[in-house]
Amino acid sequence: MTDERMGERLWDAIDRLPIKHAGIVFRHYSVAPEARRVLAGQIADLCHRRSLALAIAADVDLARTLGADLVHNPSGPTIDLPFSRSVHSVEEAEAAKADGAALVFVSPVYPTRSHPGGKALHRPQALRIAKAAGVPAIALGGMDELKSARLEREGFYGWAGIDAWLGGRHA
Repeated sequence: MTDERMGERLWDAIDRLPIKHAGIVFRHYSVAPEARRVLAGQIADLCHRRSLALAIAADVDLARTLGADLVHNPSGPTIDLPFSRSVHSVEEAEAAKADGAALVFVSPVYPTRSHPGGKALHRPQALRIAKAAGVPAIALGGMDELKSARLEREGFYGWAGIDAWLGGRHA
């Protein structure tokens, strides 16, 4: 997951991703539209070169233009591309499934710096939400490789993070 607070550390984080077994959800919501398109293009080039999956958050047109694999939380009712959704409850997971989501991000599984003071789901509830989605579920929120191992054994497809890819250097 990209995030504006990563700054230039974004490039180091991308370098840490395992080739062919990872992907990037490009968010950077608050960046001006033209700068966001340029940055997304740079990231798309890296994804294509390194065989990383690419999701573009919200912007279906940008996802199409860049040849993204999916759109994350697309704006608008229906689209012609695969899409993922963020889900925080069983009801949201069921709605994502009914809408045809290809993938869900269940969050926040654990406390996270991205949402300070937010209530974490914790493992049992996160697993219920993932099961309700009926599609591959990615754990998000306070995740790292150690926490993800148990969740993957119990049914999660994978995990995502922001701070986990910054190599211990936080904003």
